[in-house]
Amino acid sequence: MKLPTPHFRGAGYLLPGLMFLATGLAGAVNEPVPTTAASSPANVAPAVLFGGATPLQWSERMAKSQMARQPAAPRWDYTTGLLALSLMKLGEKTGDAAYGTYADRLIGACVNENGVIAGYNLAQYTLDNVASGKVLLALYEKTKEARYLTAVKTLRQQLAQQPRTASGGFWHKQTYPNQMWLDGLFMAGPFYAQYGKMFDEPADFDDVVKQFLLMDEHAYDPKTGLYYHGWDESKTQFWANKETGLSPSFWGRAEGWYAMALVDTLDFLPENHPLRAKFIQVLGRLADGLVKWQDPQTGLWWQVLDQGSREGNYLEATASCQFVAALAKAVNKGYLPRAKYLDAINRGYTGIVRDLITTDPDGSLNLIKCCSVAGLGGSPSNGRPRDGTFEYYISERVVSNDLKGIGPFILAGMEMQNLGTSTPPSVSGTPQAATPAVNSPTPKAQP
Repeated sequence: MKLPTPHFRGAGYLLPGLMFLATGLAGAVNEPVPTTAASSPANVAPAVLFGGATPLQWSERMAKSQMARQPAAPRWDYTTGLLALSLMKLGEKTGDAAYGTYADRLIGACVNENGVIAGYNLAQYTLDNVASGKVLLALYEKTKEARYLTAVKTLRQQLAQQPRTASGGFWHKQTYPNQMWLDGLFMAGPFYAQYGKMFDEPADFDDVVKQFLLMDEHAYDPKTGLYYHGWDESKTQFWANKETGLSPSFWGRAEGWYAMALVDTLDFLPENHPLRAKFIQVLGRLADGLVKWQDPQTGLWWQVLDQGSREGNYLEATASCQFVAALAKAVNKGYLPRAKYLDAINRGYTGIVRDLITTDPDGSLNLIKCCSVAGLGGSPSNGRPRDGTFEYYISERVVSNDLKGIGPFILAGMEMQNLGTSTPPSVSGTPQAATPAVNSPTPKAQP
């Protein structure tokens, strides 16, 4: 099945051909059915169909849908960078240059001829501003343009000067003193490790690993197998436990950031690094916790991971996409055993396609039930203090098509395509009724 070629009109894309898979996708989706072996290279397991399409086709459809509704206006923030990186990877996999061109217009256009990043302020010392550096590294590798190297060096300078806790962990932001958040590992970790590999700075690897292990040491809860969202080393924040410094709850997307960060950082951590094995053990421990709290009926994950039966909680899209993307990549890379996690991964992806995707009349896709923003401290949200409680997390706005879910969905589809299997997943329960998509504006970038 060939995907339609997008047509350009101004800053967006028209999608006249996306009707080819529209019928029936807003409701229940069929279980995955393996394609014939002849449809895949001899050394690759057969692709599977989810709702009549392969995972890669789902990624392309979502990418084209997002490109159509979001003009490629330059914007320096981590959500735009996440979308841009997913599109660059999609372009590499499919050979369609339109994805890379769009990604360059999103992030590459933020860097002028002198390497100055529009909208970036080093003095804020926010790790969120570092995340899009991964796109700049990819653009520099591709083009060797000096402006990208200058911009990359600026981000590396921020990490060199980033305020730290007494134990050596990066503050999440200048305005969040003595605090480490799971989110921050995604924002800085993979960029830091990739920089160390590209520019031969081996000391960077030790510092990167230290950041992850600090959060594993302090934020991991052996009773649940989950990680608390934030840790205040000073134990002074209003949201922090006065004995442990930890925030109160297990927020899905925070753990999703941590999961993706672990897997992406391993791409660059040397095979002979003395702590690589321990790093992978952390990933395995996290994966076991995720499987433990995966909803048995839908294969999805809850906004507050361990409170699935509690009134107000909901099956949340961004975290579910992040978990599938991270787990599938970890299996593909050999970090996690395939036999142990394959069923959970397949059930997760099946649930996303069945319950969290709706289709517009023109065939474009929507990702629904996305938590818009969440954090700890700072300005109150919806009149509630950002105190990390269950009540806080479920009070945040729920939107459609948040980039924090769109990017991982695209990445998950590529990893699922690579995963391949001849074993259909075992998802029980009745699919949720499709929720009309809300094409809300892209929310302000926050964790």
